[in-house]
Amino acid sequence: MRKIAVMNQKGGVGKTTTSVNLAAGLALQGKRVCILDLDPQAHASLHLGIEVVGETPTVYHAFAGEKTLAQVRRLVAPQLWLAPSNIDLAAAEMELADTPGRELILRGAIDEFLATESYDYLIMDCPPSLGVLTINALSAAEEVMIPLQPHFLALHGLSKLLETTALVTRRLNRKLRVSGIVLCMHESNTRLAADVAADLNEFLSASDAEAPWSQARIFSTKVRRNIKLAEAPSYGKSIFEYAPKSPGAADYLGVVVEVLSMEQAAQQPLQLAQAG
Repeated sequence: MRKIAVMNQKGGVGKTTTSVNLAAGLALQGKRVCILDLDPQAHASLHLGIEVVGETPTVYHAFAGEKTLAQVRRLVAPQLWLAPSNIDLAAAEMELADTPGRELILRGAIDEFLATESYDYLIMDCPPSLGVLTINALSAAEEVMIPLQPHFLALHGLSKLLETTALVTRRLNRKLRVSGIVLCMHESNTRLAADVAADLNEFLSASDAEAPWSQARIFSTKVRRNIKLAEAPSYGKSIFEYAPKSPGAADYLGVVVEVLSMEQAAQQPLQLAQAG
């Protein structure tokens, strides 16, 4: 099973779009997927057509210890489950401020959840910040995927994000690795996009082998600007439901295929060892 945190502290870079459409695309490939909406803005929940009202259990209740993730999650499509969020989750940042072990609350909830549930992928849509909720996601995950808009300021902010993953790796989660960077809102006909991609390649190739991002790949699939990707959330659908023949659907299918290929590549050394 793969536990993936999709994160970027900069908003508007395609983080939730990537979380939702990666999860939906994997589910269409027959994988059992659960997406945790860890953003108080609840954009992943809304993108999948879920608006929390009344006493509906949310991720907030799991953080508060009032519900388990098994009680919070709901089936939103074949093979795809969602643990929804709402604005109450914003209170968790303050309520957890003085709680011992506050960075590990989500890890404990996930461990309890997976003791009785079986999934192929657990995808965490993180808030656009590096606060307690994001640190909880990094402490619980094994992989980080970073959606990145190919602009100078987005690239500049990447260093802070990578520093945070290194800090969490040292202090809270030795298994954490940055597995991939997805270039979103890509415009292939601009010089800037090419320059940013080149700078990113140069940075990764020069990284210390011990850094948690040393093995990160820049996805060869670039997610192009596409109006259908912007429209899909307002209909409560993934791009595969809303516009399956659009460039946005083609691009995210490419991302899904690359994610699956990473899984296959990881299994090959094990298979060779068993054969030997």
